Amino acid sequence: MTDPAIIFSPAARFNPAVKRALNDILGGSAASVLTVTFGLSYSLLIFAGPLSPYLSYGIAATFISSAVLAAAIALGSSLPFAIAAPDSSTAAVTGILMASLVERIAAADPSAPLLSPVLTTLCLSTVLTGVVLCGLGLTRMGRAIRYVPYPVVGGFLGATGLLIVTGAIRVITDHPVQLATLPRFADGVALSELGAACAMALVLYLTWHRSRSPFGLPVILVGGVLTAHLAFWISGISPDEARALGWTFRPPPAASFMVPWHADGFIQYPWFAVPDLLGNLVAVIFVTASSTLFNTTGIEVAVHREANLERELNVTGTANMLTGVLGGYSGCVSVSRTILNFSSGGRGRLSGLTASALSLLILAIAPQLLGYIPKFVLGGLLLYLGADQLHKWIVESRRRLSELEYLSLIAIIVIIVTWGFVPGILIGVIIGCATFAFSAARVESIKYSFDGSEYRSSLDRSRDDQEVLLAHGGNIQGLNLQSYLFFGSANRLYQHVKRLLQARPECRYLLFDFKLVTGVDSSAAYSFAQIKRSAADLGVELILVHLSAATEKVLRSSDFVGEGVTIIPELDHALEWCENEIIAQHQGLVQEEASLRGWFTGILDSENDADHLIRRCQRIEVEAGEIIVQSGDPADSMHFILDGRVGIMVPAEDDRTTRVRSLGRYTTIGEMGLVSHSPRSATIQAEVDSVLYVLNTHQFDAIRDEDPALSHKLLTYFVSVMAERLTFANRTIAVLRR
Repeated sequence: MTDPAIIFSPAARFNPAVKRALNDILGGSAASVLTVTFGLSYSLLIFAGPLSPYLSYGIAATFISSAVLAAAIALGSSLPFAIAAPDSSTAAVTGILMASLVERIAAADPSAPLLSPVLTTLCLSTVLTGVVLCGLGLTRMGRAIRYVPYPVVGGFLGATGLLIVTGAIRVITDHPVQLATLPRFADGVALSELGAACAMALVLYLTWHRSRSPFGLPVILVGGVLTAHLAFWISGISPDEARALGWTFRPPPAASFMVPWHADGFIQYPWFAVPDLLGNLVAVIFVTASSTLFNTTGIEVAVHREANLERELNVTGTANMLTGVLGGYSGCVSVSRTILNFSSGGRGRLSGLTASALSLLILAIAPQLLGYIPKFVLGGLLLYLGADQLHKWIVESRRRLSELEYLSLIAIIVIIVTWGFVPGILIGVIIGCATFAFSAARVESIKYSFDGSEYRSSLDRSRDDQEVLLAHGGNIQGLNLQSYLFFGSANRLYQHVKRLLQARPECRYLLFDFKLVTGVDSSAAYSFAQIKRSAADLGVELILVHLSAATEKVLRSSDFVGEGVTIIPELDHALEWCENEIIAQHQGLVQEEASLRGWFTGILDSENDADHLIRRCQRIEVEAGEIIVQSGDPADSMHFILDGRVGIMVPAEDDRTTRVRSLGRYTTIGEMGLVSHSPRSATIQAEVDSVLYVLNTHQFDAIRDEDPALSHKLLTYFVSVMAERLTFANRTIAVLRR
């Protein structure tokens, strides 16, 4: 893009300082065109209805605000070419504040004077806005507004656009938009005025909206004025008749300047209305602060220059305090006027000073201009501004926001228009936080998952160990976590872990890598406690990796860290530890299986039969005191005791049990019930931790059908065992008979 400041050929032979000054004056003058045009419409927006007789004071307040804001921000802004003035959003909320004040004064005393309290409120609100802005800048709290949810800001500005539209209708027809006043809009003149204003807004959209020429807007407005007066002349309507019919403004007196800082004004001020005005006052402060930050950001993006946000808040706050002292109302840096100045070649602070000087100059001629302007011309400009803002936040935002965010934006607009700005902001923040929580809960807290067969430690191992890990790597399951874990995302993690443990029953070690986790709240700690209980029920040990001190503190506070949970600093070391455990367990199982095979081979006189029987059996581990079978249960299995000891218990007196026999390793129990299918005659209980292999009825029947020779060997073994036990019983009886 060509820089206008560089191609300014007529000044090529001038001194560079003179050339820059001419560019600044040209850019500031171009921006002043928008300031003057918008300023007249803002005056009408604020001083409408009952305040229309005091329009001259409104014009004075508007251009005093434009002059002071432009000069102060030009001298102090971190963007030297910035142009400041009242903004459509700040003017809209200021108009609402004034309308609310007038409504309360009229309700208390219809004959009470309006001008003095209105000007006092205007100035006090502007000074207070400036103080708050400076406070936000000095404390660096201004950046906090960046954390206001986007739908809340959008709903706020969308509601402002709607209020600008309703204010424009009031300017055009002199009737407020209320249910009680709707019949008045059926009047032919009112409908004609609204139709003309809509046509004017449409012309602005089709022409100036697309070109944004600095001189396009005044040309269109002048053309609208001339067209209206030509239509009046053709229709035979004189200027006085047009004014009487409400087509044109009554020419106000010369712009009046009155500083409301006097004792009588404060004594007669309606202080009873202040509590009802606080909400609208907060709206003025919020809109000015947010507009300052968002407009500054917009200028940064448009001109590729970086601004100091704290400095902008301080300068804007100071400018608003000066404006309030001199009788103006709040404003801030303007995106459209600043970009127009920059595009016209303005780069220095002289641009803002030029805009300030022209705003002061217009004070002398603005009232005379207003007397010749039809209402629908400036009203159409307000309609265009409001409709443009509504289109931006209701139509264009639909493409940028999710369905839930968009619905919350619409709800905030409705709340603000119905109940006011403060309820809208508070409810909007609540809706925004709830929407954020819902959306954040949908963010996947698991970046990726893995198991020990595909992702291993960096330790080089022997080929045998590698084969073990390849075969049993599924015993290790890992989850790499991310983002902030709170009640929503942590609960989804818990549900995922439950499904994982069901789908991978072989899992014995579950790793959680917290390297990408930014934080954990107390509700998430509760979800981890649920994960711990589910894992403990399935004999799964939890390993936590890359656990920060803050996260560990939260998890310890919920008693999550403890037995069954191991903390290891690095993932590689955690994988190595799990792999070592699996290899050690496998070696133990290999030795155990060799011992079992040797026992079965001795029983069956065949290694093949021993292997066949091992495949039919199920391995179980029981702890000391655990009931293996209960007396009276169906006899549907027998047990080979490979290691440990179990006791046969029978009922005794006083609800006690007595051990009648104890069985150690390489013995069997329950074989008689397996053959006879009679109920259990005694309870079998583990006396120490034991390892047993179970042969159930279905597997025994399958052996009998598929391998009769093995079935015959088993029956022979069962008979020999029962014969030995019968012999032992006979010897015991013989001893007892002596």
